[in-house]
Amino acid sequence: MKQHQPHTAAILGGGSFGTAMASILAENGHRTRLWVRDPETAAAINEDRENPRYLPGQSLPEGVHATESLDEVLDGADLVFVAVPSSAFVEVLRQARPKVAEGTLVVSCTKGIHEDGFLLMSQLLKREWDQARIGVLSGPNLAREIVERKFTGTVIASPDEALCQTVQKALSCDYFRVYDNPDIYGVELGGALKNIYAVASGMAAAIGIGENSRSFMLTRALAEMSRFAVELGANPLTFLGLSGVGDLIATCSSSLSRNYRLGHALGSGQDLNQALDALGQTAEGLNTIRLVATRARQLNVYMPLATALYEIIYEGKPLDTMIARLMSGEHKHDVEFSFHGGTA
Repeated sequence: MKQHQPHTAAILGGGSFGTAMASILAENGHRTRLWVRDPETAAAINEDRENPRYLPGQSLPEGVHATESLDEVLDGADLVFVAVPSSAFVEVLRQARPKVAEGTLVVSCTKGIHEDGFLLMSQLLKREWDQARIGVLSGPNLAREIVERKFTGTVIASPDEALCQTVQKALSCDYFRVYDNPDIYGVELGGALKNIYAVASGMAAAIGIGENSRSFMLTRALAEMSRFAVELGANPLTFLGLSGVGDLIATCSSSLSRNYRLGHALGSGQDLNQALDALGQTAEGLNTIRLVATRARQLNVYMPLATALYEIIYEGKPLDTMIARLMSGEHKHDVEFSFHGGTA
């Protein structure tokens, strides 16, 4: 789907999702440059049309140009996607800031939380790139399926309506549909929090829970996510959309999810270091579990799954802690924020 007004698009981060976004943008006719740290990966993308580390065997469009130079990738860019791990987010933003022009449209694709101050990625962008217009992209978007052109949807979130419309036009194609939502923090929290429950789901699958149990756990995970996010100012209805329940289902059901695979490895008896070595990629859920469990305790938000995962991973508690926590809580309302005007 060619766009009438092509953008000069920069994607910071040559992992699986950054590469998938670059693939769509190039196919849609935009001038597309992908920043990667590794010169060998850049060469493979440019010469072999493949990202061998993150998306082996997947062919990339000719229009994707990879480079390890931040200056080159940002030169003249009017649309920037940031898809680096949360642990590297601030470092990359500070390196890149001098090349980001006033009014540049910037979209965070990173689903994580910054430890210092419990800041979301959009909040870091506002702090580090105050000259930019900022949005967040989140949804049930497993990168391999995107580059395989399997249809899905995503959400661009920002109170900036013009930014949302621009990103919708830039990314929409016959297999990728883009919806908008002004609730930037709700969408972003959905993307970050669901990684916790993907780890839990992988663990549960490894120990062989049933389908009833899995459905129960996912539903309570959604309640737990929305309860925590509303405490931080999000709209609970956001969690009924693609960036909430949609993303939760995708990442809690698929072996393509890094966080699910990490949980499955842990549930199968591997220790944390073994599981991370086998994964070979960043699993944002691991850090998010620690940060959210701590924050929930400070805010007095009831999150039995997140708390149990923290105890299993960081305190060596047995796996059945998760089920025990879920089954021993108070019997309260099934659906929150509606009939009873309170939380469960």
